[in-house]
Amino acid sequence: MSDMKTIQAETREKMGKAIESLENSLSVLRTGRANPGILKRIVVDYYGQSMPIDQVASVSTPDARTLVITPWDRGALAPIEKAIRDSDLGLNPNNKGDTIFLSMPVLTEERRKDLVKNARTYAEDARIAVRNLRKHSLDDVKKLEGIGDDDIKRGEADVQKITDEFIARVDSTFQKKEQEILG
Repeated sequence: MSDMKTIQAETREKMGKAIESLENSLSVLRTGRANPGILKRIVVDYYGQSMPIDQVASVSTPDARTLVITPWDRGALAPIEKAIRDSDLGLNPNNKGDTIFLSMPVLTEERRKDLVKNARTYAEDARIAVRNLRKHSLDDVKKLEGIGDDDIKRGEADVQKITDEFIARVDSTFQKKEQEILG
């Protein structure tokens, strides 16, 4: 059986992973600004293997509205272009012979609202994950042997403080992304 400090450390670690997951989910939402993160989910069929774009090309942002994809092998140019065109990003790749340019169109108000709705869903999923971790940690605190009721209450209060801290991080991460989308 573990002790109170171990429970707190494990709770922090697992809740940190929930925040990481939220940040990864939010990074692929298109905000109208050029962000290489939106290409994370795109997989390129390259010589019979499925590979993420960042394993077959470099991605740069020369300005706020453009992504430039430079494949390490010219043979990857057409598969990269096809993968982007077939994705749900709604971007039209412009092949310049040795690089691909992606221009980020200005988002419509309706599209911005949809993106905020998606971001809100990701944030709520993260809050639920944090609350579930709280429940498991509280159960672990109650199962500790050889400690009194006061120590259990103190342990429960500590787990709640950690939970409140991570819920606040979820909220601030969401609000930052919301401003990016609406800004």
